[in-house]
Amino acid sequence: MGNLLILNGSPRAPRSNSRRYAQIFSSCYGENMEYFDITKRNHPELCAKLAGTSHVLFVFPLYADGLPVTLLNFLKSLEAAPPQNKPTVSVLINCGFLEPHQNDVAVDMVRLFCLENGYPFGACLKIGGGEAILGTPFAFLVRRSIRALARAVAAGRSAELAVTMPLSPRAFVRASTRYWRQMGAANGCTPEQMASMDIEPQP
Repeated sequence: MGNLLILNGSPRAPRSNSRRYAQIFSSCYGENMEYFDITKRNHPELCAKLAGTSHVLFVFPLYADGLPVTLLNFLKSLEAAPPQNKPTVSVLINCGFLEPHQNDVAVDMVRLFCLENGYPFGACLKIGGGEAILGTPFAFLVRRSIRALARAVAAGRSAELAVTMPLSPRAFVRASTRYWRQMGAANGCTPEQMASMDIEPQP
């Protein structure tokens, strides 16, 4: 199985959905595993830890169709201070879009990093509707997919997995609109304010 380092690359890692997904993965994977949030200050520590691990799992959300800057900055540090023995890199990514393939470009960015820097690429799981799915009756689908990812990583197998909610795009838009209006109301924002391009009221 080998030892595993799980790194959360979300900009809001301590309270992120990525953390929830990492916890589910951890419960499926077993022992020989450590988890860390990537921060601005712990790049040297994490780069050093990679020297003693056989597998690393990056868990992160899709940001502007690519990698969040938290993870991008860490990869720059890792490129400058690589371990002598390169661990196998796997990915667990989620996006707010219904379609898991919206994550493809971000996964390809990690693949390119691995190719250019000599890291084997292992398995990936692309989650669609990642902001919502754990709070729906479809949560079992993502948990099942995470178990499959954990098995692939533990066995050192390549795998490309994807999961989303079995909804039509129209039903997803209706449900997501209702959700965000409820979130806005809870924070004192009207639908009109949420639809505005203004960040602050104009004087």
